[in-house]
Amino acid sequence: MAESSEGEEEGKLTGGDQQLVVDDDLHEMAKKAAWSVSSCKPGNGILSLRDDNLDTYWQSDGAQPDVVNIQFQKKVKLQLVVLYVDFKLDESYTPSKISIRAGDGFHNLKEIKAVELVKPTGWVYISLSGSDPRNILEKRLVRYIEIKHGHMSMETFVNTFMLQIAVLSNHLNGRDTHVRQIKVYGPRRSLLQSSFLTLL
Repeated sequence: MAESSEGEEEGKLTGGDQQLVVDDDLHEMAKKAAWSVSSCKPGNGILSLRDDNLDTYWQSDGAQPDVVNIQFQKKVKLQLVVLYVDFKLDESYTPSKISIRAGDGFHNLKEIKAVELVKPTGWVYISLSGSDPRNILEKRLVRYIEIKHGHMSMETFVNTFMLQIAVLSNHLNGRDTHVRQIKVYGPRRSLLQSSFLTLL
């Protein structure tokens, strides 16, 4: 199942949503993290990724892969990464292949998701689990399985200290990368608690 509303096949995302729509069961986790990038042009650094302004962007300034690191002080549960990219404006600066990695730190990062973007313009949703957390039917099925088997499925989120978003290549063989916004979401604590209480 594709992660984007206009996706064609698993691992390949097309289109993009003009409005950012995230389920109430999720909340943004990135404010709790320390952010860094592999490189940036002066004035186009981390702040441009987190300013909620679609007119600004992070622009890399070095050899690929172009990397965004998101590090947390304690282990957190993450479920969804959302990027705003704009092929119409950024053309060859637009990411085409992205690898998402997780781990305790730089020393043991492992790829957990690889996606290909096809001329995306708008918000692109990348689920870190086996299911799309925006899909209500899938969520109900996961909740049913959790209750039936007496435990919370670990596949509904990634439990990690660090997330790394690596841009492996850009459209039209572009060298540097533009990403306009990045949001990272995890399940609300109340949702996790209610899931466990349901099982008691």
